[in-house]
Amino acid sequence: APAPPAPPQPRADDDWLLPPPSQHQPPQAPPQHQGPPPQQQQQHQAPQPPPQQFQPQPPQAPRSWSAVVGPDRAYFMAMMQRSGPEATGLNLPAYSPDKHLPLQGNQISIGRRRHSTGESPDIDLSVPPEDPGVSHQHAVLVQQPDGSWAVVDQNSTNGTTVNGGEEPIQPYVPVQLQDGDRVHVGAWTTITIRQD
Repeated sequence: APAPPAPPQPRADDDWLLPPPSQHQPPQAPPQHQGPPPQQQQQHQAPQPPPQQFQPQPPQAPRSWSAVVGPDRAYFMAMMQRSGPEATGLNLPAYSPDKHLPLQGNQISIGRRRHSTGESPDIDLSVPPEDPGVSHQHAVLVQQPDGSWAVVDQNSTNGTTVNGGEEPIQPYVPVQLQDGDRVHVGAWTTITIRQD
């Protein structure tokens, strides 16, 4: 008994499936069959856009930079040799903890606070131990379009050097800095640029 009904049913289905496809079922069937996949795709795609949106950010997030500011004995000794007798009265601070400063904004000013006006730079080297060789407006760190930083000497009295160089950088000419580069100002201060 089960065998005879089975063949007619497929045939009946075949009879029904074959003629209507050109008329009614193609429009209906595709939506039915395609409907779920788009939803599934949307469900699968929905989590994907956030990663794509977050992907550009990770490169920017690690690009946070900071400056480590402190006395540098090697720079001080080299400066003393270059300066000659004028620097004989200078003494390297016995101990001064490094200061860590996040580099935020478009530029960071380096100098010493003016007591007359109270104007204070972002990196104020007038705080003890005060570096007497630093000008009030000595230099600035300027953020570049790609997120990196450059140093610009503000025509300071004693100049600014980079990575132990003997020749000061040209005033008002940006010098690109890399992770770990050292900016030397004043009598003993070194500002090390770090990419976090």
